[in-house]
Amino acid sequence: MSPFRASASLTTAWKHFRVEESAGVVTITLDRPERLNALTFDVYADLRDLFLELPQTGDVGAVVLTGEGRGFCSGGDVEDIIGRLLSFDTRQLLEFTRMTGAVVQHMRECPVPIVAAVNGTAAGAGAVLALAADFRLLSPEANFRFLFTQVGLSGGDMGTAYLLPRLVGLGRATQILTFGDRIDADEAVSIGLANGVVPAEGLAEEAHRLARRLADGPNLAYQATKLLLTREQDMTLAASIELEAMTQALLMHTKDHAEFHAAFTARRAPAWSGR
Repeated sequence: MSPFRASASLTTAWKHFRVEESAGVVTITLDRPERLNALTFDVYADLRDLFLELPQTGDVGAVVLTGEGRGFCSGGDVEDIIGRLLSFDTRQLLEFTRMTGAVVQHMRECPVPIVAAVNGTAAGAGAVLALAADFRLLSPEANFRFLFTQVGLSGGDMGTAYLLPRLVGLGRATQILTFGDRIDADEAVSIGLANGVVPAEGLAEEAHRLARRLADGPNLAYQATKLLLTREQDMTLAASIELEAMTQALLMHTKDHAEFHAAFTARRAPAWSGR
């Protein structure tokens, strides 16, 4: 977490979704339930900026991303986005697609672990938001639909062709992104797309329990693990080993590592500080 801001100030209010913080856990709730939390230009832009700012906001240990009502996120709003995109020229379209991709890039590059609590349909860009999280917990009613080809566009959008094969394998990802078929909750778990299915009435509690575990644990170790998993996907084995060696050497100087030894010696639970 960088303490350096200079002239730039942090955003104090997010207008296009709810953001709540409790003891180091930030909960982001997409709250357009009447439209199954469909994304607008402004929601995309705020998500892009929020995940860029999160590492600068102090002691945030975990994030929960969820949706209000019976859906997680139905993707880009057909009326508010797709209809308007038809009038955009090439430069405007590229600016839009780069913005949506930046949301995923910032989620993956944000060192804070992200838990997606998928409470219903996650379609199109909504499926990608869940995909970009570090953990995905689903209600039994949840499902994924990577629908891009079904609207005449490439199945690879916002980083899906990069991220999905790394979770489910190239063969399954090819089928999923080509046809856009519905993936129910149990199937999502069986193919590695989700971490577990939780009864709907307990989904929020379980997601926050996981986020609390992350926030109360050795934060620096968790954040380093996320960043290594992200960075090493495009590195050689030799480069990965060197990066891991340097990371471990730095973490061996932390208070948390010293606290582990002190706690082990005293036969007590460690008191992690994230320092």
